[in-house]
Amino acid sequence: MPPGAASSDGPDAALLCAEYWFVPDPWQEELLNDWLARDERGRLMVISAGLSVPRQNGKNGALEALEFYLLVTDGTTHILHTAHRVKTVKRAFNRLAKVFTRKGAKWRAIRAMVRTIRRTNGEEAIELTNGATIEYSARSKSGGRGFENITLVVYDEAQELTDDQLEAINATLSASASGDRQAIYTGTPPGPNVFGTVFKKRRRTALESPTARMCWHEWSVEERPGDDAEFADVLDAIYATNPAMGTRLDIEFTEEEWGTYSPEGFARERLGWWDPEAEAQDPPAIPPEAWEASAIDAIARRYQGVTCLGVKFSADGALWALAGCKAKRDRSRYAFELVELGDTSRGTRPLAQALAARAGRASEVWVDGANGAEALCTNLEALGVPRGYVRRMSTADAIAASQSLVDGLSDGTVAHSTKGQEVLDEAAAVATRRPIGRSGGWGFEGSIELEACAAAVRAARGTKRDPTRRQQVLM
Repeated sequence: MPPGAASSDGPDAALLCAEYWFVPDPWQEELLNDWLARDERGRLMVISAGLSVPRQNGKNGALEALEFYLLVTDGTTHILHTAHRVKTVKRAFNRLAKVFTRKGAKWRAIRAMVRTIRRTNGEEAIELTNGATIEYSARSKSGGRGFENITLVVYDEAQELTDDQLEAINATLSASASGDRQAIYTGTPPGPNVFGTVFKKRRRTALESPTARMCWHEWSVEERPGDDAEFADVLDAIYATNPAMGTRLDIEFTEEEWGTYSPEGFARERLGWWDPEAEAQDPPAIPPEAWEASAIDAIARRYQGVTCLGVKFSADGALWALAGCKAKRDRSRYAFELVELGDTSRGTRPLAQALAARAGRASEVWVDGANGAEALCTNLEALGVPRGYVRRMSTADAIAASQSLVDGLSDGTVAHSTKGQEVLDEAAAVATRRPIGRSGGWGFEGSIELEACAAAVRAARGTKRDPTRRQQVLM
């Protein structure tokens, strides 16, 4: 279990799975123990987990044991299981649905828990009478929309996961709702024709600068076998990196793979080898030590100065993030948090109404995004918000906001809340820089959450508007 864990539901999950499904391997039990570890207050210790293991060892079994346990024992569980390929999603759904529909007296109680099993292609789901649900989705830029109150996101085939897809799915996780939130990334080392970026970033973060609530499990070799290596030379490495070798996998078939794959392919597919060249990536945009040092439990009443808001739309305008920043009365320190994530499936009017309702308390709201920002500003104007309340950000504003956020976190003048901010913590852990403009400016790659926060902080640093004074409204 992770350091500091008081208990784990892992043994119970393994026992439940063994009783109604299959007996987990010892290494799968180890995963369950870590994923379901809890602190003294009963909260999950791990909110972000990664698993990299060679193919066919049984990583899906570990995931399904976890999902089965949470669904059966916790009615507040809402799982989104995603994968890159439709057929992978379908297989995962069919395996779990089969357990809930087995015949015989032993499974009567499990069958009785089923309220609905939806088998429509692309909309597969299981809903239980206790309120728990699991939904399945192949990933796309909009693959997370339409799912609500998700408590666990499973990213299967995570080596294919892109920043755009992650951004879309993150909108399903409430930024500040109470309760446990968890994301699990599982996959294999990416090959040369795989363009996913997220899995590589998460691995690097986990190995070099892990956060307190992150875990990573990996079975791999550091170096691939030489071109002149014989099969006998790699036997020890095969058994060390394949925990199911001798049970789910057999050595004779593995020898056939040795004769079929290229040295790089065998090392990657069967030995879990991460190619150092393929793994290379930009350094994190926010130094991990600065993020950790600037964390506070909650903003609460410690910041009584101005309040400002920031809104960032995704590149296609389909998603948005809303953040808030408060200042101390003397403007010496600022604190921010992610308020909400949402989408524009119903347009920008609902968001505009929510922002207009805050005009009496917030000094300014800064809005950024090539798509969505103009429509939001138009709606705010139509709602008659006070003059000076809304600012449509320029390229220069966006550049200054990103750098200002990092500078403030590093020099101790800016803090961030940790209460209910798991999504923001994840974004900060893996965010890299993306170029903006033509003068070396940058923003946060694949993170509308951080860019919304940067906008809110920048607004709070410079605003002179007092929302309590009588204001002229825009008509």
